[in-house]
Amino acid sequence: MDSMEVNKGIAAVLVAGIAFMVATTVADRVVHPTRLEKSAIEIEGAAPAGAPQEQQDPPIALLLASADPAHGQQDTQKVGCVACHTFNEGGPAGVGPNLYNVVGGPHAHMKGFDYSSALRDKKGPWTYQELYEWLKKPSAYAPGTKMTFAGLSNPKERADIIDYLRTLSPHPEALPPVPKQTAAAAPAAGGGAGASGGAPSFDTLLASADPKKGEADTQRLGCIACHTFNEGGPAGVGPNLYGVVGGPHAHMKGYDYSSALKSKKGPWTYAELNQWLTKPSAYAPGTKMTFAGVPDEKTRAQVIAYLRSLSPHPEPLPEAGKPAGAAAAK
Repeated sequence: MDSMEVNKGIAAVLVAGIAFMVATTVADRVVHPTRLEKSAIEIEGAAPAGAPQEQQDPPIALLLASADPAHGQQDTQKVGCVACHTFNEGGPAGVGPNLYNVVGGPHAHMKGFDYSSALRDKKGPWTYQELYEWLKKPSAYAPGTKMTFAGLSNPKERADIIDYLRTLSPHPEALPPVPKQTAAAAPAAGGGAGASGGAPSFDTLLASADPKKGEADTQRLGCIACHTFNEGGPAGVGPNLYGVVGGPHAHMKGYDYSSALKSKKGPWTYAELNQWLTKPSAYAPGTKMTFAGVPDEKTRAQVIAYLRSLSPHPEPLPEAGKPAGAAAAK
């Protein structure tokens, strides 16, 4: 290729570049694009782009209704609480204070422990709500606290831990009532199908419950690991349950019941068995029963129907329109 051909090629590239620049300049002068200050289409109620969406935590009362203190105890080990705290009655302080009887106690509840002024200045007791907020982010609840733990974002884990702390007392604090509107919106967490206004009552569930399914439930739920069900059967970890429906709370002679159950007066009515099976630690705070409970009301009705059948003279089922405990009361 001679120099003439090379010069022609270079000239062609230069001419194309100049033409592109001229066209761009002309286009910019003819058309004046401007960026819109806001979107031409607005969606009412929509959050601004890039804004963080913070999900509101469920009410602590709702979570505590189905919380599991056994899981809470495991969580204190999993997240490292045991590295700084002791939990037994009279236990010594570590990096942090002993936590026995903390629920319902003052913020600086352990005598002799050097609390930060951030906690000492907090008035009133450790309520369920305040523990819920504290465990979420200690530094936000009490700015200036010496607690270096970052916190727990999972609401259920916090509720389980608080429920475990609640059991660490000779007289555990009563659980807070579940607001009616939240109980209706989330019946499974609040204690069964009967929480919703349109759901069948416990009486209705009990009337149509299948004792055979209840017997299968006692095996599926692990009741048979601690109890016997045949007439005259021996005690295991828990008492024999033959004839329990309509019988006294401490119905098996010779069995070492907790004072929490021995102090209960009257018989085991259908209503009380329903409450007990929902959450034993809430029905009888201080009970030795470690079973967390049965959240499904239909399952509870089936188990109670099976227990009812374990008697030569089963208790009458509640009559329509009467409380579930009326027929069994003596």
